[in-house]
Amino acid sequence: MFKILDKYIIRKYLGTFFFVMLLFTMIASAIDFSEKVQDFIEESCTKREIIFDYFINFMLYINGMLMPIYVLIGVIFFTSRMAYNAEMISILNAGVPFSRIMRPYLISATIVMILFLLASHYFVPVGNVKRLDFERKYINKRSEKGKKDNVHLFIAKNLKAYIRYYSPSDSMIRDLRIEKIENGEVKGILEAATAQWHGNTGKWTLSTYEIRTFDGINESLQYNYTSTLDTALNIHPNDFVFYENEKERMTTAMLMDNIQREKLRGAINPKNYEIELHRRTSEPFMVVILTILGLAIAGRKVRGGMGLHLAIGIGLGAVYIFISRFSATFANSNDLPAIVGVWIPNIIYALITVYAVSKAQK
Repeated sequence: MFKILDKYIIRKYLGTFFFVMLLFTMIASAIDFSEKVQDFIEESCTKREIIFDYFINFMLYINGMLMPIYVLIGVIFFTSRMAYNAEMISILNAGVPFSRIMRPYLISATIVMILFLLASHYFVPVGNVKRLDFERKYINKRSEKGKKDNVHLFIAKNLKAYIRYYSPSDSMIRDLRIEKIENGEVKGILEAATAQWHGNTGKWTLSTYEIRTFDGINESLQYNYTSTLDTALNIHPNDFVFYENEKERMTTAMLMDNIQREKLRGAINPKNYEIELHRRTSEPFMVVILTILGLAIAGRKVRGGMGLHLAIGIGLGAVYIFISRFSATFANSNDLPAIVGVWIPNIIYALITVYAVSKAQK
């Protein structure tokens, strides 16, 4: 059963949190609109596309990025007001221990954390699909990157493919060569003049192909220059096109499938996908840490009042963003495992929180 104190703090926590979220969402949307309004006017996009395809999903995206900061600022804001109005002193003087005061904070933080987890793992990526498609169609028309000539890639741990040229207009490969390698030796070679992609079946149609197999000094050759061969290869037209933010439009299930696919193709550390996967879990857990940190900082009435507390909170939020971006970049350079690099900010702030709680007014 929730006591009066629990209901009071939970109501203040959630009310302040959603108010801060609304405020920052309006500011971010206004800034983004001012930057892109010229593109909206010049391009043939409709009002419905601007509102429902872009801005609704942009709000989801920006909130998913800044939600830990909303929590920290919100907790510091209403807790500092409680301290300024001597409410915290009255609660402590009534014999309520600090650990008991943390209970409604933790309950509220858990509610926000669950919402954040659902948003990070599913709702934000689903919204990013429409947002990024809108940007690529009307704003960042040249954001596509890729390599179409002389492409080398592993399609399995022991299969290496070479593509002389890929034509995106007709989804066709010119001069395909696949080598099967075992124990450092070439055991088989498949060569085809062309390979045509069929999206409805997920297969490639090879024409003018030959297959060589090697067994020691013995070699066998199978060739066909008149008929075609339909086969499934671990090659997709998307492999020749690259978008820097492609991982943002993948749900967690899609991210995990891509990680497994990259490992199957010989990419031992598909870091970009792994970092994004772990980030979607680490940042929601940061909500709980920042909640207790905000309580420990703002629970004491100090000279300077709410302004000093908010300045400290904004400073800690800025440092958190810097550390999280730095650690993710550091992990992406293969110097750290992805999971370690992503969770470093949580570990650092957890230690800071433990120290702040030890020094908090009790």
